[in-house]
Amino acid sequence: MDDQLELEHEGTAAHAWAAFGDLMAGVLGAFVLVLAAALVGQLDLAHQLQAEMQQRKAEQSRREALERALAGPLADGRITLVEGRIGINSAVLFATGSDQLLADGRALLAALAKPLRTYLAQRDEILMVSGFTDDRGVVPGMQFTDNWDLSARRALNVTRALLADGLPPDAVFSAAFGSQQPVASNDSAAGRALNRRVEIAPTPRPKRAAAVLTP
Repeated sequence: MDDQLELEHEGTAAHAWAAFGDLMAGVLGAFVLVLAAALVGQLDLAHQLQAEMQQRKAEQSRREALERALAGPLADGRITLVEGRIGINSAVLFATGSDQLLADGRALLAALAKPLRTYLAQRDEILMVSGFTDDRGVVPGMQFTDNWDLSARRALNVTRALLADGLPPDAVFSAAFGSQQPVASNDSAAGRALNRRVEIAPTPRPKRAAAVLTP
């Protein structure tokens, strides 16, 4: 009888140890999975941070290259360069209420064309020429419908001048913003003068869509 009880006790202990071993194996397996997931997450985060750093370095390099290309006009104050956008006050380019380029404005665009052409040749980018106005409406009787019309015609004429000075036709396009996107308050004459401007901004070239093959 005692031998039988002892055998049953040993069997129970063996089962208990087996169950404990299975439990520990499960816990260890779960720990390994959690650890692996954590490592994968850290690797993904590291890759993401590395990609962001590379993007920032590329952007910084782009801005520095643009500053070098436009060093002359920047130094004499004829243009501004803010976050990669070349700004030109409309008074430099156009007479009040006109979309025809002034002689000084035309000369400035001619001076910008060569460094811009060189800059674009080294990068897969294009130029967006944007026209802006203040919030005051156009004078009645003028040839423009509204500020959208005025800003569009000014942007187009700047674009045409740059094309005439040798920029590739597929590397320049125009945009009109009217009185939208002001950079200063329209409550003062100085602010309105800043808002009447043309901006030239390098932007990534749109990727061509893959051709769809039809059977």
